[in-house]
Amino acid sequence: MSEVQGQAPLDYIVDRPETAADGATVAVLLHGRGSNRRDLQGLRPLLPPTWTLVTPEAPFPGSLWGYGQGSAWYRYIADDRVVEETLEESLSKLDDFLTELPELIGFGPGTLVLGGFSQGGTVSLAYALSRPDAVSVVLNFSGFLVASAPLDETGAAPPTTPIFWGHGVADPAIPIALAEKGRSRLRKAGAKLTARDYRIGHWIAEEEVERAVALVEEANG
Repeated sequence: MSEVQGQAPLDYIVDRPETAADGATVAVLLHGRGSNRRDLQGLRPLLPPTWTLVTPEAPFPGSLWGYGQGSAWYRYIADDRVVEETLEESLSKLDDFLTELPELIGFGPGTLVLGGFSQGGTVSLAYALSRPDAVSVVLNFSGFLVASAPLDETGAAPPTTPIFWGHGVADPAIPIALAEKGRSRLRKAGAKLTARDYRIGHWIAEEEVERAVALVEEANG
């Protein structure tokens, strides 16, 4: 493995196997509120060694809204509502970042996984739903579905991107009831949703990552 840090539309870290080449799987994972680009590099041992792991840093200083010394993807209001201008700014930054991704990692991704924890999971869902087919699979670890997410809840135009949503039943930060609210909307819209609950709080369980990886491998055929 080799690690590269740099700046693009977002600061980032790339951890890639020496054998990485065009067509390989790339996972872009977004950290939670008040954290940084190093955080989800901690999942590296749980991911297949053939995957390249990219962890960008959110564009807003967390201290701006009282979220600590790290960074944030949006300003939270309550329930499933956020300050839309802040979310849209992050989605726009992700547009630019993913456009530059092949240059940043040195090859063209095959399967492009977008996911994250907490705020990072929320942003990943929002990105995939607002930009159909931009990514191959979405992994949401303990995030929520924003109220403004573009969904046709008649099921007439179902989202095509497979979604994994793992959540802790004892999560005090994003309660399981809020997760079920978002999952229900996704199901009504006909999304390809895999939902799993775990006896944890607001963190990521090892078995959760294992199930998410299995979903990506299934999507790969």
